[in-house]
Amino acid sequence: MAALTPPDGSPYARGVEGPTAFFARLTEACRGHDSLLCVGLDPPIDAVPDAALAAWARRIIDAAADAACCVKPNYGFFEARGIPGLESLAGAIAYARAKGLPVILDGKRGDISSSAAAYATAAFEVWGADAVTVNPFLGADSVEPFTAYTDRGVFLLCRTSNPGARDLQELRAGDRTVYEHVAGLAVSWNRAGNVGLVVGATWPGELARVRRIAAEPWILLPGVGAQGGDLEACLRVGLRPDGLGVVVNVSRAIAQADDPRAAAFGYRDRINAVRRAPRPANTRSAEARPAEAAPASANGPAIDPALAEQIAVGLHALGAVRFGEFTLKSGQKSPIYIDLRLLVSDPALMRTVARAMAGLLAGIRCDRIAAIPYGGLPIGQAVALETGLPLLYPRREVKEYGTKKAIEGAFRPGETVVVLDDLVTTGGSKLEAIAPLTEAGLVVKDVVVLVDRGQGGAAELSARGLNLHAVLTLAGLLDALVRRGAIDASTAVAVRSALGIG
Repeated sequence: MAALTPPDGSPYARGVEGPTAFFARLTEACRGHDSLLCVGLDPPIDAVPDAALAAWARRIIDAAADAACCVKPNYGFFEARGIPGLESLAGAIAYARAKGLPVILDGKRGDISSSAAAYATAAFEVWGADAVTVNPFLGADSVEPFTAYTDRGVFLLCRTSNPGARDLQELRAGDRTVYEHVAGLAVSWNRAGNVGLVVGATWPGELARVRRIAAEPWILLPGVGAQGGDLEACLRVGLRPDGLGVVVNVSRAIAQADDPRAAAFGYRDRINAVRRAPRPANTRSAEARPAEAAPASANGPAIDPALAEQIAVGLHALGAVRFGEFTLKSGQKSPIYIDLRLLVSDPALMRTVARAMAGLLAGIRCDRIAAIPYGGLPIGQAVALETGLPLLYPRREVKEYGTKKAIEGAFRPGETVVVLDDLVTTGGSKLEAIAPLTEAGLVVKDVVVLVDRGQGGAAELSARGLNLHAVLTLAGLLDALVRRGAIDASTAVAVRSALGIG
């Protein structure tokens, strides 16, 4: 099986270490090709004869070479062909490397330590893979033989894309699910900086939770294309502030396309469109924030100022921000009235708001979100769709018939929820809404709102042990409207003076 040895002169030839560690090579490939696309090599057994398998793999690699950052051959599809399939796999790995593409061998290895050591030797020394997928179910000693190759990468199965993943990966162990524990273990096992995670694009909400636990490791994201994963939602919650950290695997939708090259560039461009769209900054990398970004609250991540300004101007144009003389629910008089219920009439603005709130939630660990009726409920639904986080809400009036539930939506006592609402003034209405949640055994530590009027709400919630996070402060909203010429400076000064805000 001479095909097992990569061609002479390759920097990845068997027995010769690459010039740098795997994730450094992957980063270089991502930047060099301006791509986070990984092309999966899953040759259809019935459609590609054994004799044509090697040529099939070369054709797909050639088609994607300029659009991808790496390739991922699936060991099972090649092994199913016996010796001819394994020879074609070796040839495909060597060919991809000759094209400058790192190779992730999708073998999903996992066994006791001595067997794991044999599998690691096969993956890295025989096949010469740059990285391999590993099942962590047997624990640390089954993973260590792979991570001992410090110049190679190890992607631990965390939250896989298949429907049956729920059977085990969502089971709770203490205060976390199994897949959340795997994410935590990945951080502790990442001593050499060569451990990543596999999270399916079919679970954007779960990906957000994984990213809160494992802020820096690379994530291999399968499930895009034929499995129908939500590419855009997953990138928004999975990308690191540097625009990297996620490798998007697409297999059948490229390899079986009429024009694989066009399909590869199409996916690359879709990925890059999300990478380059304005995104809320977060606390995972302070140096990656725009210099002018300011924290939305003392406890929360920063909001991209351009996104916040876009929302402020949109609210004013919608008529959701008005100036005059108004009496608020709290009884306070105000020269400004913010009616965020109008958001339901502007789907595009609502989606922008949901994106901003999703950015705040990315820095908060939670199992579910709880929206406060009525103004917060449509926002909560939009955020649930954006993040994949399950939604529930406390009823304003408990039903006197049927189940007589005080809370709508599925939940388990002990789960952590983040409360969402449209705005906060004094904090009283938030505490009223939180009461039935805590009475039902739910844990509430954080409140996220679109607008903080800056009139004592944060202090009142803090006194009860609650953190307030806001997309916009009222002061920031006024500044944005002045900058964009929506109001004059004298109006902003009058509002600030009347409400006593800075």
